[in-house]
Order: sequence, then C-alpha cells, then structure tokens
Amino acid sequence: MMLPFVVFAFVVGLVMAAYFALANLPGILAGRELENRLRDLSMPLETGGGDDSSVVRQEKSGPLPAIDRMLDATRLGHSLKRLIERSGVETTPSAMVVAAIVGAIAAAFVGSLLTNQAFVLPIAVLIGLSAPFLWMRFKAKRRIKRFEEQFPEALDLLSRAIRAGHAFQTAMGMVASELPAPVGIEFKKTFEQQNFGLPLKDALNELADRVALLDVRFFVTAVLIQRDTGGNLAEILDNLAHVVRERFKILRQVRVHTAHGRFTGYVLLALPAFLSLALMWINPEHMGLLFTEHMGHIMLAIALTLQTVGFFWIRQVIKIEV
Repeated sequence: MMLPFVVFAFVVGLVMAAYFALANLPGILAGRELENRLRDLSMPLETGGGDDSSVVRQEKSGPLPAIDRMLDATRLGHSLKRLIERSGVETTPSAMVVAAIVGAIAAAFVGSLLTNQAFVLPIAVLIGLSAPFLWMRFKAKRRIKRFEEQFPEALDLLSRAIRAGHAFQTAMGMVASELPAPVGIEFKKTFEQQNFGLPLKDALNELADRVALLDVRFFVTAVLIQRDTGGNLAEILDNLAHVVRERFKILRQVRVHTAHGRFTGYVLLALPAFLSLALMWINPEHMGLLFTEHMGHIMLAIALTLQTVGFFWIRQVIKIEV
C-alpha cells in the first residue's frame, strides 16, 4: 500500500501546487510590473555627458545568452520567441531551455523513485522536457482568449475616438492607455512602434502576427484598405465589433449544446482513477498486482494511453469552430 499512497500524495500535491501557482502567479506578476513602473517614474533624471541610455529597445538577456544568440539564428528560436511574446510571460528562450532541462531531471528522479521499470524513465524525461513549453502554450491560449473577449471594446473605443475627431494613431494611444491587458499592452506596442518611426502598415502587421486571431487580421485589413481607398472607418469598426460579438454569442450557444459531451469526457477520464483508488482501499492485494507485476505495468501504460486518446478524441468531436 505504500507505493499507491506515495503516488496519490504526489499527484495531489502536484495538483494543489499547480492550482496555487495559476491562482497567485498573475497577481504576483502584476504587482511586480506595477513596482517596476513606479520605480521608473520615481527615478530622477540624470543630466550628464556620460549617459548611456538609448531609445533603441534592449532585448532581455536570459541565464544563457549564448543559447539565446544561437536560437536567434534558427526558425525554432524565432517560433519560441513568438510563443513567449504571445504568452505575455517575462522570460527568454534560454530560460525556457533551462526550465526544460531541470524539469526533465526532476521528472526522471521522481520516476526512478516510484518504479524501477526501464520504460518509465524516457516517458518521465519527455514529460519533464515538454512541461514548460506546454505551460507556455496554455498561457498563450488563455491570453489570446482574453484578448478576443476584450477586442470588441477596443474597436468601440477606436470608433468613438475617430468620431470625436481624433486621428487613428491617437485613438490607438487611447486604447493603449484606457483598456487593461492584454488588449492595452498589444495596442501600446503598436502605438509605440509607429510613434517611433515604423510605418503604420508594418506596425499593424506586427500586431496581427503577435495576436494570431482572424478578427485582428480583419481589423488590420480593413484599416489598411480604408487608408488606401477611403471610407467611413468608424462605421467599419462598429460593424466589425458587432460581428465579433455575434460570433461570441453563437459560440456560447454552441458551448451550451456541447456541455453534455464535455462533461461526459471529464467523467470518463476521472472514473477509472477514482475506481482504482476505491479498489485499492477495498482489496489492496487485488490491485497491488498492477504495481508489482510486469504485466500490470503494461496494462497501466495501455490504460493511460487509451484514456488520453479517448479524452482528446471526445474533445475533437465536440469542438466546433465558429
């Protein structure tokens, strides 16, 4: 009974640590960003001839700058930097590489403590290597989802500012200062890029590359076409905001109709785990064979694989693009 108890305690601790990290990390990062901004505002201006400050954007250096330089010359490094930028996490590619190596070592150590089977070690190493990148993809998807929800409000603010007589660039500055993250941050980047000399077309295309949403691509295309051919940009933005909101309404209706399928997937995924714990409590000798015998290990691996495949299969079945 000791091995199942250790596994159960480890999984519970891992789930609780992940929950507290996801719950408290945004607040910690927001507080740190606020402290940095207040420190920058309270920093006195230095008047001297030896000032090394520059208006050129300085790239943040990671723990291994050599790896950062090597990755900059590859497509993989560019993709990783784009993923980090989309996630909104203040880190570097070299820091991600270090985190992946540390995760692989930790996963291999835990796997070797739990069992001495040869096939567990490569699986644990693969999980540890992929965990930081999967977490970064999760952060990027959640940030893109928040941007998508706030985007109609940004379009409305742009439209109202243009109707009030402001230029489009000034309206983008208002969006950057008035709306919260991530919409405000992304529009602030675009506003600063064009404000420091980058053509508006290139700055908007950079926005579309950073935020991989079809709505943003529509917005960029509409603005660029309007600047070339003319037209009522405020009305165009109002129509685009209406279309985005209607699509969200349809998407919520689809989620209501597919709630039964999603709940079924969760139940089918959790039922074997709870049943295994119950059988361990009722008849530990019967369930102990799965952890002590070689055939039991193979059966557990097959069961976990089939459970994972079935869960993602159900998710693909109920996934409807709107």
